Amino acid sequence: MKRTITVFGSSLPIEGEEQFIFAEELGKELALNNFDVCTGGFAGIMNAVSKGATLNGGKAIGVTVNLWNAKPSKYLTEEIKCKTLFERIEKLVSLGDGYVVLQGGTGTMLELTVVWEFINKGMLNEKPIVTHSNMWKEIVEIMEKQIKLEKRKQGLVKSFNTAKDITNYLKSVL
Repeated sequence: MKRTITVFGSSLPIEGEEQFIFAEELGKELALNNFDVCTGGFAGIMNAVSKGATLNGGKAIGVTVNLWNAKPSKYLTEEIKCKTLFERIEKLVSLGDGYVVLQGGTGTMLELTVVWEFINKGMLNEKPIVTHSNMWKEIVEIMEKQIKLEKRKQGLVKSFNTAKDITNYLKSVL
């Protein structure tokens, strides 16, 4: 059975930039290892992941919202249109069998914290959460200290440096 990995990340990187290249490689690795991908469906990291997946035989689901005058990625194999940002986040979370968080800003941080909180509070079955980038590593380390104080489950968020390592981890737990 194919699993779907929801990938969160910035809409800003453009083709040729390091973050775009990494996201495209991740989409490729996931597709070659029998995973489909799900993203917010627009530009930047979302486009790169979708491109990497579909050019390597995978499916790319885009969960879009009509808040911006943005065109969905041409690499989507399926688009799910949502009316609100909250509906979009809920759909991205519900479609994922696992989650990968790449470089991003406050929107990406919101997506990470929604998944993390839902799992921590038992509102979502435990699923793998993986981050990539030193930025998330530092944020996770800070939050882990608070989670320890609250006596909640630690270690839910893992961090890896390469697309292959991320994919291998997901294969090992799903």
